[in-house]
Amino acid sequence: MSKNQGDSERTAAVLTVPAALSGQDRTLKQNLASLTIAPEILKCLPVAFVQGHKVLPLALHQGTLHIATTESGNQRVIDDIRLLTGLEVEEVEFPANEVLEKIAECYQVTVEKMIEKLSPDRATNGESKNLHDIEVMANEPTVVNLVNVIISTALRERASDIHLVPFEDTIQLRYRIDGLLQDKPPPPKQLHPALVSRIKIMADMNIAERFMPQDGHIQIHHRGSRVDIRVGTMPTIYGESLVMRLLEKGSKLQTTEELGLDPKRAALLSRLVEKPHGLFLTTGPTGSGKTTTLYSILQSIYTPELKILTIEDPVEYELPGVAQIPVRPSRNFTFATGLRAILRQDPDVVMVGEIRDSETAEIAIRAALTGHQVFSTLHTNDSTGAVTRLIDMGVEAFLVSSSLEGVLAQRLVRKLCPHCRTPVPVDHGVREKLEALSGHELTGEFYRGGGCEECRDTGYRGRVGIFELLPVTPAMRELIIQKRSNSELKSLAQKTMITMHQDALQKAAAGVTSLEEILRVSSGDLLE
Repeated sequence: MSKNQGDSERTAAVLTVPAALSGQDRTLKQNLASLTIAPEILKCLPVAFVQGHKVLPLALHQGTLHIATTESGNQRVIDDIRLLTGLEVEEVEFPANEVLEKIAECYQVTVEKMIEKLSPDRATNGESKNLHDIEVMANEPTVVNLVNVIISTALRERASDIHLVPFEDTIQLRYRIDGLLQDKPPPPKQLHPALVSRIKIMADMNIAERFMPQDGHIQIHHRGSRVDIRVGTMPTIYGESLVMRLLEKGSKLQTTEELGLDPKRAALLSRLVEKPHGLFLTTGPTGSGKTTTLYSILQSIYTPELKILTIEDPVEYELPGVAQIPVRPSRNFTFATGLRAILRQDPDVVMVGEIRDSETAEIAIRAALTGHQVFSTLHTNDSTGAVTRLIDMGVEAFLVSSSLEGVLAQRLVRKLCPHCRTPVPVDHGVREKLEALSGHELTGEFYRGGGCEECRDTGYRGRVGIFELLPVTPAMRELIIQKRSNSELKSLAQKTMITMHQDALQKAAAGVTSLEEILRVSSGDLLE
């Protein structure tokens, strides 16, 4: 017992949380991620016991071991801990995902380490085609823990998606980080049915259906924030392919300047989106950040005096004070039908997730012409392409000319890691060509990512937008009415507008991104 008292004295100064944990401090109880746990405390219980029973030692105080648990009151586990440590036990209950995340952090549990422990012999049961066997396997601690670690590791590495794809002899596990897929050590092929079934159970999907696509939804908490996970499965010749989209609901929305707009264009954007009525569009390919930009705009214009309604597929972030409506195509509740219904709700501002068809386009434009402020997205390569796309959809040119106030086209490029970026020489002739393309003298140094621990040897960390902002001027409205070509619209716009290519080159010269990254995103046409 004197040894235990000595342990208590050694750790009391390191971790001063026991009194609060056993008291009424709810804030502390709800913030497991912020606690610092001394290494001596972690050694109180074997790692296998911690992982198997989902318990975590937090502090040792006056002969009592305080533990985090996912399920308090399990007398067998308490008795086992008493037997292992010779200490009294006091439990503090936390959500399961928070405990598992903290265990992974404290014991440096990684997907790689878990997979190393899974020998082929232990995984062979996953080959069974019997549904009952697969369901049993899906609920085994090994599979449950592996799925939890795959998800928590993805969140820790800032992944937006998790891909699990089966092939003949292996599984491909990849995370999409900063827009690019990165390979991770694959689990044993034999575990594939059990892993997919475990995720289906979490997403409330039908584990018996393996030959039709399915969609599901998981909600967890991670470091104090709610995370929504959209799950989709697709049958392949080697089993079900599965993708999880990770959406952190509690993440702070960035301002337009934080997204990558310079102060001058951010001010112009504010003037365009604060008009009392009209249509404003963001454009770009899938995954270019269009919806995030619209969220940022809605956040910037929100006041209690405005009624703002959105219709989205799906709702990706929750905006305070904004009524957000998900489409449900299976029930014939589409963007068009939803938009019609929204306009009967007396809105001031409407956001439509995407204009996909002529019906939605017509309704959105007529709403903009009848006193509503309307925001939406289109899939076009540049800002002027939005005009021709609307006309190609069958919208009359005079309606487009009268309603459209502005278009923001964008792409996302990876930001250079500030910890390992290194300057690279640029030939004088190349620099002159780049300056001609950018329209400005490029006085800064160009950089390349070296790769380090901070960026996981990629040379990049995070992403930033490159933009072109098109205000619809009287001269532009005249060309739209005349149904001029996209090249003619672009020629007029470029007299006053900074193009995406120019913006990208200026960001490269400022050391924000690299020329290689710009070429990757722009399909290599910058230096032609």
